[in-house]
Parts: sequence; C-alpha cells; structure tokens
Amino acid sequence: MTPSDIPAGPASASSLDELVRVVALLRAPGGCPWDAEQTHESLVQYLTEETHELIEAIESGSRDEMLEELGDVLYQVVFHADLAAHTAGEDFDIHDVAAHMTAKMVGRHPHVFGDVNLVTADDVALAWDDFKAAEKPSRTSVLDGIPQGMPALALADKVLGRAQKIGLLGTEAAFPLPIESEDQLGPLLLAIVSAAKSQGLDSERALRTALRGLQDEIREAESTDAVDIADAGIIGLPG
Repeated sequence: MTPSDIPAGPASASSLDELVRVVALLRAPGGCPWDAEQTHESLVQYLTEETHELIEAIESGSRDEMLEELGDVLYQVVFHADLAAHTAGEDFDIHDVAAHMTAKMVGRHPHVFGDVNLVTADDVALAWDDFKAAEKPSRTSVLDGIPQGMPALALADKVLGRAQKIGLLGTEAAFPLPIESEDQLGPLLLAIVSAAKSQGLDSERALRTALRGLQDEIREAESTDAVDIADAGIIGLPG
C-alpha cells in the first residue's frame, strides 16, 4: 500500500490528524496483524531505540535525520495513544494526551500564563521544582519521580542535581580535577570505563550501586532535616 492507497480523510485534516488516522487503520480489523498484536509493554524496546536514534540525529546535526527520527518518536506516541483508546481501563486517546500536556505546561509556566515574575532562565530553573511539586503534593522526597531505570550516568546527574537544588549538596562538592570542558571530560570518563573493563568490572552496575547508597543517604538526611550533606560528610564524594 502506498500513501495514495490510503482512504482519504476529511479535507481539513492536518498532517498530524492523518498520522493518527493511519495508525488507527493499521490497528483496526483488516489492518496490519503485527500492529494489532502489540501492547504498551511490547513497544518499549522500540521507543527506547527510536529515542536513542533521535539523540544521535540531534548530536550529528543532520536536519533530515532529525526530521525522520522525530517522526519515529512521534509515531510511538500516537501508537501508544491508539492502544490506550482501545484498552479497557485506559480509555484515553491522543487528544487527551495533548490536553493533559497543555494543562501541565500552562501550570508550570505561571510566569507566562499567570502573574509570577521570573526574568531569567536561571530564575525559571530555580522555581521549576516548586511548580512540579504543586502538581504532586504526595511526593515527600526530592528524589521522588526520578526514573530509576535511567542509564547510571544520567541517573547520577539527575540525583546530584536534585540534591544541589535543595541545598543537600553544595555545588562545590566535586572531584578535585581541572575539568573545564566536555572535551576534557569525555576522555576521562572513557579512561575510567576502560580501566574498569580491564579489571572485569561493570561500570554501569558499580555506579548504579553507589547511587542506591547515595539516595538512601539523601532520604535519611531529608528525614532528619539535614541542610548540607557535603558539610555533614554524608555524600561519599572525594574531597
């Protein structure tokens, strides 16, 4: 089937509407048997793969590749929404997803849609977690909401950033090396992984294990109203 073989939709339909309609046709009776059998869980591997391909396209600076890979990620979102629209107990579609996201972004930008005065990007960054906390008052820790399945290096950056934002870790608490650019940082990280590999060690697992201990210490500090983990000697960073 080519694009010309797809039954025409409403004349006023946008390109996004057409994509939503194509996904619905693929998953409907008489459509694609493979598409019809997929679940949210079975699609996770493709979402992960497409996300990494988009990252690669962004970092390569290729306009055409980024256009293609953004489309692949968008397709995953539309596919999941169509699945939900036809799954008992979920019952939402792409329009509900968009409406939820619109409401979230409006709520998180009171400096644009309300009367909060934030002038610089740094001002927004400092207030961002407060905006998010207002949405989810049930969260009791700065660590709540961090996906533990993130790659260990990205998880470390996220955990340390959260701790710094609330004063549990001073921004000066860092490994005492003269690192001033990513050009310097990259080879250093590569050397660490290389050294670990030569000793039969798993760098990803080692960092993830250290992060579990760090997160336990952060939660303990929160529960005792500690204000500076670095000063208290809690975080096991070289100093």
